[in-house]
Amino acid sequence: MPDQPTSGELFGIPYNFERPSLRRLLSSYWQPGGDMLVKKPFGIGYTLNLANWRSWIVLGVAGALFYLEQSGADGDDETDDEEEPVEVIVD
Repeated sequence: MPDQPTSGELFGIPYNFERPSLRRLLSSYWQPGGDMLVKKPFGIGYTLNLANWRSWIVLGVAGALFYLEQSGADGDDETDDEEEPVEVIVD
């Protein structure tokens, strides 16, 4: 069986299945001067470059949306009990 490549690109999407080292993990998530998205150290696709300020904005917005979703779900239970029933007339 021929050796399969463990890293490369497929349809423009990078993949890497080599065993990651700690140095490679840290250097892939922190690349000063790099773009917002960088190749993943293990797996398929891209990940956020934490040295880029835009990545922190994306993480902040995602965290805020998650917080609002969680806090909104708790508040919805109380308001459902207080609403009055609606009468629907069908001709």
